[in-house]
This record gives sequence, C-alpha cells and structure tokens, in this order.
Amino acid sequence: MSSQERDELKRLVDELPDEHVRRLVAEARRLVVASTSDEASDAAPAAWPPAFFGAIEGDGTPIGSGGKPRARWRGGG
Repeated sequence: MSSQERDELKRLVDELPDEHVRRLVAEARRLVVASTSDEASDAAPAAWPPAFFGAIEGDGTPIGSGGKPRARWRGGG
C-alpha cells in the first residue's frame, strides 16, 4: 500500500462517527490476525510425507482383507 493510500485511510477514519470507528478497529484487528496466521502457514509448510510414514516395516500380510483372497469383479455386461 502506498503512503498516499494510508493517508487517505487515516483521513477517512477521522471523518467517521465513533460507533463506526469501533467496528472498523475490530475489523482491522481481525484482518491483522488473519494475515499473521496466513504468513505463518506460508512460512512453514508441513513436510510430506509425515515422519511416521514407513516407521514400521510390514511382513507382507494383507491386514485390510484379513488375509483372505477376495473375489474380483471382472466387468462385463
């Protein structure tokens, strides 16, 4: 934002009635918090894959199927 835009913002705030200033300040605080959290998430993206991936070696047993072979659909009409 340019210095000129900041000066205009200050001038506009000075012209507002107090009740509007309170709402504007609350909104400005919300924007600052949101932009701070966005910057924090941009600065430290999560590593992928997570460290626990591949932490335990398997023996090849198909756990999800209970070790039993499954019937497979072969398509057709």
